[in-house]
Amino acid sequence: MIYSIVLAAGLGKRMLSKKPKVLHKVCGTSLIDHALNAIEAITTQKPVVVIGHQAEAVEAHIGNRASCVLQSEQLGTAHAVAQAEKLLIGKKGLTLITYGDMPLLSAHSLQSLVEIQQMNAGPLSILTVIADDPRGFGRIIRKSDGTVERIVEESEASSTEKKIKELNVGCYCVENEWLWKNLSMIKISPKGEYYLTDIVELAVVAGKSVKAVVIEELNEAIGVNNRVHLAEAEKQMRERINRAWMLAGVTLIDPTSTYIDHEVTIGKDTVIHPNTYLHGDTRIGEDCQIGPGCVMRDTVVGNGCTIIYADTDRAVVGDRVEIGPFARLRKGAVLKEGVHMGNFGEIKDSILSPGVKMGHFSYIGNAEIGEHTNIGAGTITCNYDGVNKHKTKIGENVFIGSDTMLVAPVELGDQSRTGAGSVVTKNVPENTLVVGVPARAIRKLDKKS
Repeated sequence: MIYSIVLAAGLGKRMLSKKPKVLHKVCGTSLIDHALNAIEAITTQKPVVVIGHQAEAVEAHIGNRASCVLQSEQLGTAHAVAQAEKLLIGKKGLTLITYGDMPLLSAHSLQSLVEIQQMNAGPLSILTVIADDPRGFGRIIRKSDGTVERIVEESEASSTEKKIKELNVGCYCVENEWLWKNLSMIKISPKGEYYLTDIVELAVVAGKSVKAVVIEELNEAIGVNNRVHLAEAEKQMRERINRAWMLAGVTLIDPTSTYIDHEVTIGKDTVIHPNTYLHGDTRIGEDCQIGPGCVMRDTVVGNGCTIIYADTDRAVVGDRVEIGPFARLRKGAVLKEGVHMGNFGEIKDSILSPGVKMGHFSYIGNAEIGEHTNIGAGTITCNYDGVNKHKTKIGENVFIGSDTMLVAPVELGDQSRTGAGSVVTKNVPENTLVVGVPARAIRKLDKKS
């Protein structure tokens, strides 16, 4: 069995933030969630997360995804691991130990670490990286047979040791029984902390083999300690995400100006134009043209849509819909198949049925609009009376003249019409033309077949 411990108790002082470091986000997903995603890809056992600073906020965010244990005093990494003993002692197998502030560490690298430990006669294996910039990491000292002899912390390294380019990433795979027998043997450092790196020395002194796996991608070793590191991780994660989508059949005209969150999904043969931001649980279908200049949050888009310079938030867009440029869809906007929404329009909490055409400079709020209705330029649903929101209901094949004000609550029957500049304050029967301020019925219209 493969168990796991994620260390996430640190203060994150250098972040200069009011919230815990591990709740900061990279490509729309928190650092701790990135860490758990990697763990969950290789083990079915619920991870143990060691929490400390703002523990309640971190535990609330994690929810049932992991078992949380509290490190009430910050006494080092070995002390943090010891907090998980009560949950994992007596369980046979291996334990992965990782950090909650390493969002780029992949499941592939962790799987490689597990596999080498499974072939190791000794009790543990570690992840390392080859890098010119040590970033404060400890140096790996190897024996002649290639196994690890010790880890030298940068502050204690000699001038010769500081030239070593193989660095300790800080991730371990340890035989469970050995870990809990030996963890308490780690001695306190001059700084008053218990360092997990000392377990390597404990194993070597006992004549045990410690193996190391070198991470293939240097960027996986980026740990986030400040906002500069956060930006570095964001850049690398964005490149990883964008590359994956391009290899999956999505065209990104300019990947360097395209921002796609971790949870977003995109269909084949969709083209994403520059300066587009896709956030949260946004799902885009196939054969779409998105952007330039789109910002989408938690939005569902069907197949074959064209959306240009638009801001969308919790909206649903059906197949073959055209939007923009310069359009805004707010929470609850639903545009069904074949809807056309012109420039400088806004929709909120409204349903536009198939084939609706909405002209430019219009606002539709709290409305239901029937099939093949035409909304003229400058139309506004006056849905708020200063206290409550009211509904506008428009039937099928209705023609709303330009600059019409629809004062809710109000209903317009099928195939009715309004003259330009009308202010509609009362219900309009079907097949009726209304004009004026306030709008009055002036004649019945011929019914369309």
